[in-house]
Amino acid sequence: MNDARISELLAPFLGPSGQEVTAADLKDISMYIDMLLRWNARMNLTAIRDAEQIVTRHFGESLFAARQVFPERGTPKGVRVGDVGSGAGFPGLPIKLWAPHISLTLIESNQKKATFMREVVRKLILTNVDVCNVRAGAMVGTLFDVVTLRAVERFESVLATAASLVAPGGRLVLLVGAGQLEVAEISLTGVGGKADFDAAGVEAVPVPLSESRMLAVARRNRENQGG
Repeated sequence: MNDARISELLAPFLGPSGQEVTAADLKDISMYIDMLLRWNARMNLTAIRDAEQIVTRHFGESLFAARQVFPERGTPKGVRVGDVGSGAGFPGLPIKLWAPHISLTLIESNQKKATFMREVVRKLILTNVDVCNVRAGAMVGTLFDVVTLRAVERFESVLATAASLVAPGGRLVLLVGAGQLEVAEISLTGVGGKADFDAAGVEAVPVPLSESRMLAVARRNRENQGG
């Protein structure tokens, strides 16, 4: 797919000005798409196999999250981001393309998917990216400034694990359906929820071009360091 078409498809997710998607970004995204299509022909990395849908559903949604979490691309170096259940690298790797100064940990228990992500990291010459081929529960005790979680199986249990990885004052960023958003609200801030998350609730905005997908952010309180 050519860069102009990728840029056109990403426009609804990046605002009216395109918000600094550079020629280098488009080149990296194009290379990533080519790799994903080739690998997906041999193994099941993603159920989405159409190139244009890969741009909108995977890259568009991930970059929408990236610009909400890091509105300034020159985010301070060393911000620790953990992506739980990364799959084929979403949303973690597009967030890294948007905010290259972050320290990114991709957490994925499927070995083939982890191998694919390592190859993407190598091909795109990304630095300060760690692919951890483990279940998220094995990371408990490691804390991140930002933890991302896209719709996964066993959402409620994985949500609890992801929440435990958020450092005090950090953010839990969810890309979920509307039904999962209600579960997250109750789990994190409702009655019997995790008291170390801001009781003001989970801030949520709709994902462009979707009837039900939401981007939600919950902030962990600084004063409570409990898990």
